[in-house]
Amino acid sequence: MLNSMTGFGRGEAKGLGYHFSVEMKSVNYRFQETIVKMPRTFLSFEDTIRKIIQEKVKRGRIEVYVNLKETEERKRMVKVDKDLTLKYDISLKELAQSLNTTYHTNIFRLVNLPEVLSVEEEEIEAKILWPVLENAVQIALAQLLDMRLQEGERLKNDLRQRIVFMQQLVQAIADRAPKVVNEYQERLRERLKDLLDNNNIEIDESRVAMEVALLADKASIDEEVVRLKSHLEEFAQTLSSSEPVGRKLDFLVQEMNREINTVGSKANDLEITKLVVEGKCELEKIREQIQNME
Repeated sequence: MLNSMTGFGRGEAKGLGYHFSVEMKSVNYRFQETIVKMPRTFLSFEDTIRKIIQEKVKRGRIEVYVNLKETEERKRMVKVDKDLTLKYDISLKELAQSLNTTYHTNIFRLVNLPEVLSVEEEEIEAKILWPVLENAVQIALAQLLDMRLQEGERLKNDLRQRIVFMQQLVQAIADRAPKVVNEYQERLRERLKDLLDNNNIEIDESRVAMEVALLADKASIDEEVVRLKSHLEEFAQTLSSSEPVGRKLDFLVQEMNREINTVGSKANDLEITKLVVEGKCELEKIREQIQNME
């Protein structure tokens, strides 16, 4: 199973007078990082949400947004500040005495004074609402994983085609390599013949053979071609793995780049050089694709 690191999911759940909506989006990231943004009342669930996601997502940067709305009005309670009311009453009595006037306690006037009465809404009990929030989280996560899986399948199909193309390029390089030595031998003979015919000197076959052998040894790319084929086969097999493979594929591309660069520097042949350039371009496209893989 090959997953992309890009995805989006949204989950909603209602219960106990509240409506939760959870959105998750994930993007490329070398490691796994989960960022949760939610109302302060539910911050105690941040680690729990993070663990739920980490069990399913191994790589990528995941941002989680939790929103809350009331679907029913919360109960309201009237609170009386008795101490403050008594202090108001005492102060008014003292003021009346200072002014030599009468004062009679009037409860209706006292409750209209600042902060004597206050209306408070019933506090949210976070623990009771967790099952509702968890349901929304699970729905959003399922959508996120499904999108990552679908995108991963598209990436896998694209990479399979590119690997087949790379295998064809490497085989073309392998088929061309023996001809390089033969063509060099022919060119060397022609040059020596042009130079020696005018002086009636025969070609020293042993010297020609030595020169050709030196070139063949110096320009040999057999080992690089074998390793390239091995890396490509390993890459193709890894695409069928059920585990996250992004890092392994990235390593294989680095190794293939190293081998194909060596082929280009050793081959000393225009046709192979063209094939090497084409292969390097294709490997760069592969590298860009796997940067988005889990």
